Amino acid sequence: MQNAINLNADLGESFGAWNMGMDEVLLQIIDSANIACGFHAGDPVVMRRTLRAAKAAGVEIGAHPSFPDLQGFGRRRMHLAPDELEAALLYQIAALDGMARTEETRVTHVKVHGALSNMACDDAALATVVAQAVRTYAQDLILLAPACSQLCLAGRAAGLRVIEEIFADRAYTDEGQLVPRSRPDAMIHGAEASLAHVDAMLQAGALISTGGKHIPTPIGSICVHGDGPDAVNTAAALKQALGERGYHLRGMAA
Repeated sequence: MQNAINLNADLGESFGAWNMGMDEVLLQIIDSANIACGFHAGDPVVMRRTLRAAKAAGVEIGAHPSFPDLQGFGRRRMHLAPDELEAALLYQIAALDGMARTEETRVTHVKVHGALSNMACDDAALATVVAQAVRTYAQDLILLAPACSQLCLAGRAAGLRVIEEIFADRAYTDEGQLVPRSRPDAMIHGAEASLAHVDAMLQAGALISTGGKHIPTPIGSICVHGDGPDAVNTAAALKQALGERGYHLRGMAA
């Protein structure tokens, strides 16, 4: 379908008594939910609750695995042996998929989180381990990966269906990587600025860096980080504006 696009968010990132994000509200807006699998956030109760809420809202479910870094929210760089990383990814995907089956729903895609994603975007060998782990679990899973990344290339080389993702609330370097969160210009703040950022990239068919560089890419999905204070307003503004511009918002597996 012409102008089809997907809107996704990272959800299920609460843990025990610690609440993160506004999942119930976002589930009324987005098309796909990437649910934390317990290694950077989430716990069995949160995972189950988020699965049930996503199913009730008719939202696609994806696994959102990470490095084993609960204290650092998965944002700290780690260097694991390939077999250890593959096992960690399989463990997390299987945990969410098993719980999804008990709720009579299914996992359709995988999107890796945080430092693991950032590192795999730039490191072809690491990206290959990630892609092979996804393929080992299930060849029909979609890999949702940042546009212009080694992860996209590795996913396709592994025979996976890959959807290129852009971020509504993150800035890009001239190399097509996310600006590190340690820099003051890493985040795009507010619904209006995020919408302008996405609009420009969709019109250009490219990532647009902080330096104004255009890096051509297909764009299949737009992410709004569910833990951000502007997440709900940004997601709602994107959904409305994209609809007005003739885009058809839908799940990736549709």
